[in-house]
Amino acid sequence: MTSHEELVARALELRPLLREHAASTEADRRVPEPVIKAIADAGLFKLATPRRYGGHQSSVRTMVDVSAALAEGDGSTAWVVTLVNVCNWLTSLFPVKAQDDVFGAAPDARVTGVLSPTSSTVRVDGGWRVTGRWYYNSGSWHSDWAVLGVPLTDDSGTVVDQGLALAPRADLELEDTWFVAGMKGTASNCLIAEDIFVPEHRVLSVPAAIEGDYPADHADEPLARSAFVPVLALVLAGPQLGLGRAALDYVVERVGRKPISYSFYETQAESVAVQMQIAEAALRLDTATLHVHRAAADIDEAALQGTYPDFTRRARVRADTGWAIQNVLEAINTLVSVHGAGSFAEVNPLQRIWRDANTAGRHAVAAPTLAFEIYGKALVGSDERITPLV
Repeated sequence: MTSHEELVARALELRPLLREHAASTEADRRVPEPVIKAIADAGLFKLATPRRYGGHQSSVRTMVDVSAALAEGDGSTAWVVTLVNVCNWLTSLFPVKAQDDVFGAAPDARVTGVLSPTSSTVRVDGGWRVTGRWYYNSGSWHSDWAVLGVPLTDDSGTVVDQGLALAPRADLELEDTWFVAGMKGTASNCLIAEDIFVPEHRVLSVPAAIEGDYPADHADEPLARSAFVPVLALVLAGPQLGLGRAALDYVVERVGRKPISYSFYETQAESVAVQMQIAEAALRLDTATLHVHRAAADIDEAALQGTYPDFTRRARVRADTGWAIQNVLEAINTLVSVHGAGSFAEVNPLQRIWRDANTAGRHAVAAPTLAFEIYGKALVGSDERITPLV
């Protein structure tokens, strides 16, 4: 069993490579193959793959910390690794027969996915025929399978459930649609299905999963007992933590030799205002990390004990996620202001960090304000539900 510390150390060792390729990752709008290969060789796409297929079957804390370490090198690359690992985790919730389809013949298989049910289905013997388009499938160039949101219909065509369907990437077309300001290298393109067949054993009910009712037997796999929505939300904070640390390191490393223009300060480090701003940014990043680690502990400890967190605890994980991301974004904004207008030079990595963090920070599942409302309603005992994703 590979330890948490070893996996994080492997991610940290890859930072120079990711930084070397960061500009080309952004320009080409995908992670280059040498980087994908290095991450695969380090086993970092297999954090959530069950051990019976040669994976690490680690923990949510490990998934978050590895993503953060990679994001110190490049945000887009870290995002792709995050989404592959969480979609591999989703695959571990399916019946064993479905897991065998994905990992049995290819233990290194990479799964990406989109939960939104932007598709249609027709019930047929043994499964469903599926047609649809799914935006935005991060890491789409690098996946072998996809887990896709679908409405589940009965024989009369009535929608009776919402599901996730596992489909081979070879069954799907890809439309290159990801032209954005930040996280450009994530290749979050559109996957398209035209009347493909998905057998019943490769379909999972989302409402049941939200309540912890998974079709697979996870008696000896605590990670695969983890709470559904809390995992899907919290992992999105990992890349943000790393982006914030990268920004802090970059600015701090230069304050001792960078003057403050139109002032008598020969270096930024002499300025009390700069010292206070850097301290505030560092503390915001610490706050974000503490909340992410608390939420990861909530998920991991419940999974180890074989219990499922109640609604309020799950709502707090969503709020922890939003609070962490909000603090990271505020810290990065402060650091960019300290560094000045030069932050936005094309050759300056700060502008890419700023764009990546602000793009990823708007992901719907990680949106702070909605998360705070969910948690606030739970705390005051309100029965109003504004989303099923808790």
